Amino acid sequence: MDSIEYYNRHAAEFYQNTVDIDMQEYRDRFTALLPEGGCILDLGCGSGRDSAYFHSQGFDVTAMDGSKEMCSLASIHIGQEVLQLKFSEMDFEEVFDGIWANASLLHVPKSEMNEILSKIIRALKKAGILYMSFHYGDEEIESDGRHYTNYRTKTLKELITSYKELELIEIKKSQDVLPEKDRLWIYALARKVT
Repeated sequence: MDSIEYYNRHAAEFYQNTVDIDMQEYRDRFTALLPEGGCILDLGCGSGRDSAYFHSQGFDVTAMDGSKEMCSLASIHIGQEVLQLKFSEMDFEEVFDGIWANASLLHVPKSEMNEILSKIIRALKKAGILYMSFHYGDEEIESDGRHYTNYRTKTLKELITSYKELELIEIKKSQDVLPEKDRLWIYALARKVT
């Protein structure tokens, strides 16, 4: 079972477990760097929680997810259509002021990350902002029917700075926002500079 199939099978449960998670601190860091009313791509939108928030703040939001079932639930929550696309199927060119990839790119194997990041960079306007987050660690694992690629500060920094188009703004470790999860995360903010 691949990660998308997991979300198709467990969409309702995943929706219930994630739709009310408080991501305000991280959303604020991201939106503070965006122009007012800018265009955001919620890449791997899951429940649509963050898309709904960005929309409420006046942003023009495109929500996207690879799971058909998550798209159905998220579209109801957001009140707009959600694009059903895999990361590899993205084909945008300089459309977005910001791309929000919260806990989504962690399902991309390291061997495919360069292809996907190149598509993300292409989709950003010049000076566009990318937010991405991963579990903290240095392994690639299969867990509960999903693939996870984990990053440490050094490896995530190396990944971002390997692209001349990207400038690293911030990279930080954080505790899981779910109190029952004793897990570290790492997130990064980067700007498209060319």
